Amino acid sequence: MIYIVLAHPYPSQSRANKALLDAARSLSGVEVSSLYDRYPDFDIDIAAEQDALRRAQLVVWMHPVFWYSVPALLKHWFDKVLSYGWAYGDGGEALYGKDCLWVATTGGSAESYSATGIHRRAFADFTLAIESTAVFCGMNWQPPCILHGAHEIDGEALASQAGQLRQRLEPWLVAREG
Repeated sequence: MIYIVLAHPYPSQSRANKALLDAARSLSGVEVSSLYDRYPDFDIDIAAEQDALRRAQLVVWMHPVFWYSVPALLKHWFDKVLSYGWAYGDGGEALYGKDCLWVATTGGSAESYSATGIHRRAFADFTLAIESTAVFCGMNWQPPCILHGAHEIDGEALASQAGQLRQRLEPWLVAREG
């Protein structure tokens, strides 16, 4: 099973995240937890989230990038769900060997994430905290799927990006079914 943890504060207003989510959700074996729909009061059902993670072989963290990081509720989810003794530390091996894919959207263009761009750094410089979270929990970090320029991307390019995500997930599902 693929477990997608969607952390968009306004999922109905996001054209880019919706297209990516729809492409992934159309595959069999995908379960989605839309954190802001499910936990508007930030009161996360830790047992339910951990149960879904136990069943998953691939965990997808999908969200828009906010201030070079994750939205607040996803950070809170990390703090509560990825707990000591469960996800890391003594006896914390629940996620060991599971794959983790980061699917994120940015408002800025790919060019804005460069030494000469507005952010003055390559986007890869901002991935370390997310990657380290997965690796610290014993997960296999997959190369991320990043969609830049989410506010301005045209329909054709967006459909292409969504198709690329689906194509990435399909072989993963087939390999695990056999």
